[in-house]
Amino acid sequence: MSSSIVGVIGGSGLYQMEGLKGIREVEVKTPFGKPSDKFIKGRLGETELVFIPRHGRGHRWLPTEVNFRANIFGMKKLGVERIIAVSAVGSLREEIAPGHLVVPDQAIDRTTQRASTFFGRGIVAHVSFADPFCKDLSERLRQAAAQEGAKVHGRGTYLCMEGPQFSTRAESHLYRSWGADVIGMTNLQEAKLAREAEICFGTLALATDYDCWNQAAGDVEIEHVLKILAQNVELARKTIRRVVQSLADSRSCACASSLKNAIITEPSRIPKKIRADLRPIIGKYL
Repeated sequence: MSSSIVGVIGGSGLYQMEGLKGIREVEVKTPFGKPSDKFIKGRLGETELVFIPRHGRGHRWLPTEVNFRANIFGMKKLGVERIIAVSAVGSLREEIAPGHLVVPDQAIDRTTQRASTFFGRGIVAHVSFADPFCKDLSERLRQAAAQEGAKVHGRGTYLCMEGPQFSTRAESHLYRSWGADVIGMTNLQEAKLAREAEICFGTLALATDYDCWNQAAGDVEIEHVLKILAQNVELARKTIRRVVQSLADSRSCACASSLKNAIITEPSRIPKKIRADLRPIIGKYL
């Protein structure tokens, strides 16, 4: 059983799970401003869990307004080594029906208005992002969801759009032609920032609708999306519980050293304030 710290990003219902003990709120300051909300900490067996509601409690932040950098930086400061992101998505494939789960292994970024890196302002780093999701964590998510009786698709391409509007029909058909399998509005920034922070990142995507390409299924309506999502919350909680119990203390994946050799700025030229601000992320290399 793992004694490492696991982060969970998603709706507030996720931390209302059976067996979670010692629940408390923690406020974390970051050089990137305030996170979406206070972090929720608790213990599940020997494992410490750290939760944050992506859109804030009460769902206050648009996808574009979410302070992804503060959320992931806060996780890093709290010692999180693995993050499970739970997200509602639209399906771009007939075989991924509403109510199914997807654990994506690839991604396409269609956002244009979001900060997606901790670097800049005097320090440059380029991390590898060929495989945007941690293979080890993703496989454990797939296995756990299947063991809980879910219809789970163990791979797929997640397309991240800007939002907050849903796709046009022309866009939906375009994304299908690109080979995308599901569409959402949040996971790409989280995955990019987690990679820079050397945190394993896996997504449990909950298909709530067929997007608008499938006219036979009707266009996307938020009431229907929320109904399907509510049905999947307990399944997500059970999957997270099972995954947490299967994790080893040490990590053997490349995520743990993804920043090694990625910082290309001469150390002497990195501003002192930036060096201090980013110490939780770059401190072991500089």
